[in-house]
Amino acid sequence: MPQHLRRVAKQPSVQRLPAYLRLIKELRDQGEDAISTTYLADLLDLQPIIVRKDLSVTGIVGRPRIGYDVGELIAAIEAYLGWDQIRDAVLVGVGHLGTALLGYHGLTDYRLRVVAAFDTSPAMVGKTVHGCPVHAWETATSYVSAHGIQLAILTVPAPAAQTVADALVAAGIRAIWNFCPVKLHLPAHVVAHQEDLTAGLGVLSLKLRLLLAAEGEV
Repeated sequence: MPQHLRRVAKQPSVQRLPAYLRLIKELRDQGEDAISTTYLADLLDLQPIIVRKDLSVTGIVGRPRIGYDVGELIAAIEAYLGWDQIRDAVLVGVGHLGTALLGYHGLTDYRLRVVAAFDTSPAMVGKTVHGCPVHAWETATSYVSAHGIQLAILTVPAPAAQTVADALVAAGIRAIWNFCPVKLHLPAHVVAHQEDLTAGLGVLSLKLRLLLAAEGEV
């Protein structure tokens, strides 16, 4: 394992890396071939020391008075995040949220390809949603095993989440992107990230309340 991959970044740093990557790619497209941490910090309203620490986990080192080579920096961030290769995934639960995720083409920009979806509804099975075939849930574990799928996206009702996760793990899934409002209990060899939409809404709601209070509207 490369030495820099032994250094696991704290979650806030990992969450900022995609923002850096988007911005750096925009700058590359505008013709920039080098960029400094100070410039990135100004554009993202961060302290330069934070940007420097965030980028250091990728193993890349900037050059004095020049900064980072844009192409090398993009490659370093993508390699650290595992976005330097296409990763196949399955999605379970083709309701409103699952359908929306299947329609989000931005996933392919970050090398995530949803190759199959699964649902328990007879009305959904056999359909193609945003180019992705929907299969019966009963076939999910055999599909995962046969195709060596390691990553699953969960958008099922909360009461079914743990049962679905257990079945997927038994079939060989090693990572779960969990959109269900429930904490999963998983074995140590499986990683998961819970996408809590209500947490984001709570932060936004609080910011709005404080803003209106400062303006004397509440």
